[in-house]
Amino acid sequence: MLGTLWQALENTGVGIGATVALFVVLNRLGELLPVRWEQRAQPYLFIGPALVLVGVLLVWPTLQTIAYSFANSDSTRWVGLGNYRALLVDGADGFHATLANTLLWLAAVPVATVVLGLLVAALADRLRPRAAKAAKTVIFLPMAIGAVGVATIWRLVFAPDPQLGLQNAVWHGLLGQAPVAWLQDQRLHLNTFELMIMMLWGVIGFAMVLLSAAINGVPPETVEAARIDGATESQVFFLVVVPQIRTTLATVFVTVLVSTLKIFDIVYVTTNGNFDTNIIGLEFFNQQNAYQNNGYAATIVVILLLAVAPVMAFQVRRFRDPGAVR
Repeated sequence: MLGTLWQALENTGVGIGATVALFVVLNRLGELLPVRWEQRAQPYLFIGPALVLVGVLLVWPTLQTIAYSFANSDSTRWVGLGNYRALLVDGADGFHATLANTLLWLAAVPVATVVLGLLVAALADRLRPRAAKAAKTVIFLPMAIGAVGVATIWRLVFAPDPQLGLQNAVWHGLLGQAPVAWLQDQRLHLNTFELMIMMLWGVIGFAMVLLSAAINGVPPETVEAARIDGATESQVFFLVVVPQIRTTLATVFVTVLVSTLKIFDIVYVTTNGNFDTNIIGLEFFNQQNAYQNNGYAATIVVILLLAVAPVMAFQVRRFRDPGAVR
């Protein structure tokens, strides 16, 4: 443990030192130029390393992945659209079921996160200041645990053994029902919804923090004016407060939507995609590592990229012109 901590501190120190050294060198190079050229060159000197890193670590791998999606499993022969046809049309390796599960996640998790985050934020802000801070801290804690920690905790909650699993302790010990292997129960996608609960537990704190800040930023005079006009508290909240925080609601929704598209670790730690719980992020991992099929893995990444691109374009457009999105 101490060795790992020391290595992390050492890597952090090296990274910070290298960054400072690079800044000093680039600044010195700019100062060596004539004043007229220094002002023109400085922006490019400082943004240049970032552009190089983006090109090497992001743009080039993306282009390479797109190329591999048109190749066979070991990337030695071109197969054209064969991988796309096999996955999207033929449903190879149960890809249709994987897509259906992913769409189910997309339909449920972002909406539930916004609704529950808004509810928690509104209720927490009604507490006394100290109680509100304590409640928000507890709700936000799962964000610090990380997805793998969240999945591990909830895997114990849903454990089939009533002596270990909290849910079966209630189900069997209090209600007298036979223990259930909850994460293997495929009826009405019950196990999939239980996995969604794990993600919701981890991201509601994020939604709560943003929405609470947005609610507190609503001009109080608009709220008071609505109350003077005879609006009830529910009408004030839904007709006055919520419309004024729609930009933040959209931010939370889009952020969680993208995170849901890429979700991997929760399913990997709990079921590894078995029992009809597979999703597109985990399918990519399995195709790449378990099945050694580079063609299918690259194709799945391209499909995921195409799915995320419109969402990111919407987000960029909204950031540039918040008034354009109503």
